[in-house]
Amino acid sequence: MLERFSLEGKVAIVTGASSGLGVAFARGLASAGADIVIGARRRERLEETRRLVEETGRRCLAVQTDVTRVEDCDALVSSAVSAFGAVDVLINNAGMGTAVPALREPPEEFRQVVEVNLHGTYWMAQACARVMRPGSSIVNIGSILGETTAGLPQAAYSASKAAVIGLTRDLAQQWTGRRGIRVNCLEPGFFASEMTEQYKPGYLERMLEQRVPMGRPGDPSELVAAAIFLAGDASSYVTGVTLPVDGGMLIT
Repeated sequence: MLERFSLEGKVAIVTGASSGLGVAFARGLASAGADIVIGARRRERLEETRRLVEETGRRCLAVQTDVTRVEDCDALVSSAVSAFGAVDVLINNAGMGTAVPALREPPEEFRQVVEVNLHGTYWMAQACARVMRPGSSIVNIGSILGETTAGLPQAAYSASKAAVIGLTRDLAQQWTGRRGIRVNCLEPGFFASEMTEQYKPGYLERMLEQRVPMGRPGDPSELVAAAIFLAGDASSYVTGVTLPVDGGMLIT
């Protein structure tokens, strides 16, 4: 049974891998046996992630990528196939958020969030699906804010993450039966990230006390474990689902 959680012999792409959860996903999937291809806009930080992945003993290729550019997404996938021969897993993690009152958020800012979180997710999934073999897995990274609110003005972020849930469901319907590609979504709750670093003092503590039954933020390893489950054979009969990893926030 433990072999079903192994990613040995698989090649995984992780986007948004220059910081935070993207780094954790890359290192975690490598620890489970996968060779890793990482993409993000910040080249220097991407190289830092590559070194961390290679410390696990797995191979890693870093490709500077802006997921809002279709040509960058195609180039990332093409580089993965050229280097390692295949793409078996996509962790569609690249994302951004803002916290601006809806009456003051400028159109260009709203569009930028949607471009990265929704359009970038779609372009990467599309590029990978063209080369993936049956048995491959796409894991989109959504957010619990696609299903609830948390006291911050995050219309663009919440709308884009809600759209990722719908996108996941539709791609699973299109690709699982015809191509053998499973498509699922992870919904993180409160995990340390560049976005949580921007919270006002006291906000996170208040949310954990009022909204999270477990009373604490998640550890990145807990989200990575769920990603490994959805990425590999352990979830071979799971597709089209959205899995919250939120300490119980959605039940409050």
